[in-house]
Amino acid sequence: MIAGAGGGLVASIATCPLDVVKTKLQAQRAVQGQRGYLGIADTVKTILRDDGIRGLYRGLGPTILGYLPTWAIYFAVYDGIKEFFGEPPMAGTHHEQDRLYPAAQVKGYQPTMREHPWSLHIFSAMAAGAASTTCTNPLWVIKTRFMTQSKDELRYRHTLDAALTIYRTEGIRAFYRGLVPSLLGIAHVAVQFPLYEQLKLIAQRDSDKPLTSQTILLCSAISKMTASIATYPHEVVRTRLQTQRLPLADDTSSDGMVKHHTRRGIIYTTRNLIRKEGWTGLYRGLSINLIRTVPNSAVTMLTYELLMRQLSRRRRTSHDP
Repeated sequence: MIAGAGGGLVASIATCPLDVVKTKLQAQRAVQGQRGYLGIADTVKTILRDDGIRGLYRGLGPTILGYLPTWAIYFAVYDGIKEFFGEPPMAGTHHEQDRLYPAAQVKGYQPTMREHPWSLHIFSAMAAGAASTTCTNPLWVIKTRFMTQSKDELRYRHTLDAALTIYRTEGIRAFYRGLVPSLLGIAHVAVQFPLYEQLKLIAQRDSDKPLTSQTILLCSAISKMTASIATYPHEVVRTRLQTQRLPLADDTSSDGMVKHHTRRGIIYTTRNLIRKEGWTGLYRGLSINLIRTVPNSAVTMLTYELLMRQLSRRRRTSHDP
């Protein structure tokens, strides 16, 4: 948990600017006659002009706060399922030493060797991802709200203020907007794992030598990018739902007319997005997301490995007579 959370922490800080740009691109709505972002370069220029460098790190607080419980829940559920349905590797064995835990995100578990069938890896990863996503969704809603704030609309001062403001004005349900598409997005593991295993088999061929770290990293990156492209629309829909601000009570205008706030779900949001912006609207921010995926994965894996070596060294030292 410590190694995974440490890797995720470093990766979240390193790639936060890319996450902010991606989220803003996902959240922008095509409204005729209104100013909007034209693309990645224009988005970055607008953020720097309006908010400076700090604007590229909006939402970092709830992101960091979300990593520890995310990894804690993920590891507990993942290892619990594997131990219940399959035999865990023996301590000190070659399998146990070479096992590699999650890479870029909690949704993607990429072992260097399969000590269990890949089908069990997929089931365990999806169940663990669903549990951690459900428990930490409120923090990701707050993160998305921070990242999509404009300079003219500073509603939230810090994470606690955002949580209290959302609860007072929109109720507890607001913290779980976008949960359904997030859970649907976990299915990308079903794309990533079989492809990852197949790529490793192709790279291995008839060789008896173990795959190099560079080859494993390449197989991991290709499988993750493919899965991300295949399941990306759920991220756009999730962001649109999380940025909906619907007050608890209906508003009354100055002329006495009552304005009702209709709560729209995933189906309406998706249909409305396609109708107004076309199918390409479901892929807003895809390019920046792909750019973000590779360094995020690399930083997480590198940090994880360094931390695991340090922790293993200390563990061996403490057990030496």
